[in-house]
Amino acid sequence: MQNLPASEPARQPSGRYLAVIRTIDGITQWSAYLFAVLVIPLIVANVIEVFMRYAINSPTSWALDTTTMSFGALFMLGAAYTLLKGAHVRTDMLWEKFSDRKKGIIDSIAFLLFFLPSMAILFGISIDDFFYSLSINERSTSGIWQPVIWPLRAVIPLAAALLFLQGISEVMKSLWAARTGEMLVHHEKIEV
Repeated sequence: MQNLPASEPARQPSGRYLAVIRTIDGITQWSAYLFAVLVIPLIVANVIEVFMRYAINSPTSWALDTTTMSFGALFMLGAAYTLLKGAHVRTDMLWEKFSDRKKGIIDSIAFLLFFLPSMAILFGISIDDFFYSLSINERSTSGIWQPVIWPLRAVIPLAAALLFLQGISEVMKSLWAARTGEMLVHHEKIEV
């Protein structure tokens, strides 16, 4: 970050610019809270399956599909929140050495040239797949229960749309950093 004289206030984007970022970030935050309820069927299905399989020796026909669908949905729908928190994978050995301005330039280019177009393409392809799945009442073939899978197919375009929306917020933050050399948001460094 640039060292500014004590008398000079830090630059801030316009109120509208910040309002757009805060609105998008708020949508992402609240959608993550909403989607967190998908943990419930994931846990319940696994607990019931383990009990039925090992205590009663009578495995269920539905737990595999329920677990697969709820985990898949949770994973995909949590991606926008992960982007908001800056928790996606980066090559930190190089990234940490860059100035905030250079990080902003790199992120702006990456989001505009790669990320947003990819999410738009993923949305376009997956929305067609969802409607086709719905029209044929597509069912799972992984077990004898064979539930409909169009709800899971609906998760893919929804996740792409949420990622695209959060990507717009990230582009706006990156463009600000590229222009001013100051980050609007500093993410906590997460090490695994």
